[in-house]
Amino acid sequence: MSVRVVVADDQEIVRTGLSMILDAQPDVEVVGQAPDGTQAVELARRLRPDVCLFDIRMPGIDGIEATRLLAGPGVADPLAVVVITTFDLDEYVYAALRAGARGFLLKDAGTALLTQAVHAAASGDALIAPSVTARLIEAFADTGPAGRAGQPIDPLTEREEQVLAAVAGGRTNSEIAKDLHIALSTVKSHIASLMAKIGARNRVEIAIWAYETKRVRSGLRRQ
Repeated sequence: MSVRVVVADDQEIVRTGLSMILDAQPDVEVVGQAPDGTQAVELARRLRPDVCLFDIRMPGIDGIEATRLLAGPGVADPLAVVVITTFDLDEYVYAALRAGARGFLLKDAGTALLTQAVHAAASGDALIAPSVTARLIEAFADTGPAGRAGQPIDPLTEREEQVLAAVAGGRTNSEIAKDLHIALSTVKSHIASLMAKIGARNRVEIAIWAYETKRVRSGLRRQ
């Protein structure tokens, strides 16, 4: 089945270009386009796409607020959102991830990375552009509000600590399975357990929590 996507960008040429790139993929279908955040939220709520691809800077409701409305804390049935922008600004990345985004890309990311991010978000995974990965998560964790990250409900097992470090380092589920010599289904079970214990909604929040609680340091970043 094709991954159904809604694209929102206030620049028509960008919106059309992104849609053409995605529609050209054999397993992706753009089911709607919006020129601003207000229409994007309305369209997404009506169509319930697999993934929303939102620009950050849009008139009315911007991409971050649109993400929060569709995927933020308190949303009963959140949608998968990938945020895309021209601006490689740290505060944008952190705000987007905090709002519930499952991916963050720059508009010059290229077809392969764009498609990969859409598929990752659709499958419950997360992809952040290589230029803005763990460095930014760690940097903002260090300067974020004090006391925001709580301790887990139950202690993490040794294996969960290993999976936590791998997720924070940007490893995919398949890579974690290979690195730790365990089944892919086992990786998914550990990630589900981590989310339950620390109150995270996705692997991006797992990574942020890992840095905020100082359980993962910069040396564990992905090479």
